[in-house]
Amino acid sequence: MISGFSIGPIDDLESVLTLNAAHAAETSHLDEASLRALVAQAFLAATVTGPDGLAAFLIALDQDANYASPNFRWFQARFPRFVYVDRIVTAPAQRGRGLARALYVELFARAAESGHDRIACEVNRLPPNPNSDAFHAALGFSEVGTAEIHGGAKTVRYLLRETAR
Repeated sequence: MISGFSIGPIDDLESVLTLNAAHAAETSHLDEASLRALVAQAFLAATVTGPDGLAAFLIALDQDANYASPNFRWFQARFPRFVYVDRIVTAPAQRGRGLARALYVELFARAAESGHDRIACEVNRLPPNPNSDAFHAALGFSEVGTAEIHGGAKTVRYLLRETAR
């Protein structure tokens, strides 16, 4: 891990909710009950903490999750086995330190150990999220589809990465 930071389970729900709320345009809103439901069925629900507290978090689900997200359902309809990154957020002051990459490295290792060969996610096209586009491209994700959701208010790119890299 990166010096001064550690990866652990999501146990500070309030901090995760606060960081998520600051990035709801990219990730979607979560209340405490929704967060608890995601964490309870997560394939991986992890945080990166440092001297100033929560620096980043990731929540990923496998194909068997009971999750009504249209993005998750898109992958569920097309792939028999996968791990879906529902959200990954890094606090703005902590960006550029490799924390999100460290969370993905942890996810890739756990997915491979569990026999999953695909990691799936989506990135907003509208509203645009160029930093996330560049980050996921650098990690080897490729576009496998697009969709308009929420009555066309949002357009997303569906991305996939094989675990054996």
